Amino acid sequence: MHVTVWDETEGRGPRAVFAHGILTWGDDEHYGFAAQRPLADRHRLLLMDRRGYGRSPDIEHSDYETDADDIIRLLGDGGHLVGHAYGGVSALVAAARRPDLVRSLTLIQPGALRPAAGHPVVAAALERARAGTAELPADFSPEDFLLASTEALGMAAPEPTPERLRAAASSMAERPCWDAEIALEPLAAAPWPKLLISGDWAGAPALYKEYAGEPLVACAEFLAEELGADHLVVPGYYPHTQQPEAVNTALRELWARR
Repeated sequence: MHVTVWDETEGRGPRAVFAHGILTWGDDEHYGFAAQRPLADRHRLLLMDRRGYGRSPDIEHSDYETDADDIIRLLGDGGHLVGHAYGGVSALVAAARRPDLVRSLTLIQPGALRPAAGHPVVAAALERARAGTAELPADFSPEDFLLASTEALGMAAPEPTPERLRAAASSMAERPCWDAEIALEPLAAAPWPKLLISGDWAGAPALYKEYAGEPLVACAEFLAEELGADHLVVPGYYPHTQQPEAVNTALRELWARR
């Protein structure tokens, strides 16, 4: 697994591990954590490229359980943990397994829908996701997946570079995160601070807001209540890329508490 390390502290700063979502990689400017680089002035940032993404080796199949193993190794003897979307589910699984290694947990619009399935909007999203996965044609390509995840929902598709298409292929091959069973009890009992970050989805394409935004906001609200976490809402629908100053400020404040 490749890890991008940003550290202006000469190894003296506390470590912070970042786990990205689908279609991207650790230091990607489009969907990844490139805008969080200023945080390296006081912390040692470890941006993982999940298996099959970025500069990590190819894989046939991976999932959030494997990601959690990798995250636990990166935490070393303890660190802050940040996860976005699929990476948010991986972060939840890792933190539930080894809460003793976590100094704080930040989840940016995590795709952990199953725990919040009692909410009707989330239940509908789960039904759509399960049906959509089951109905994918055998010849569905990474290009098709990229367009289905963006243009089909009213979003502008990123340039289909080899790196982006490889990320799309890996996204297609991994176990869906939205159906993950997550043990919330050890997370709720953990003494370290927790933060959920969501967009308000203002300005998002209507279909993208309906299919992704509303379920993700409902999921974040549920997790914040269940885990005893703070919940920050910022303008837009990609918090860490569209509102990096607000997100980075929130991370600095959270990390200062531990």
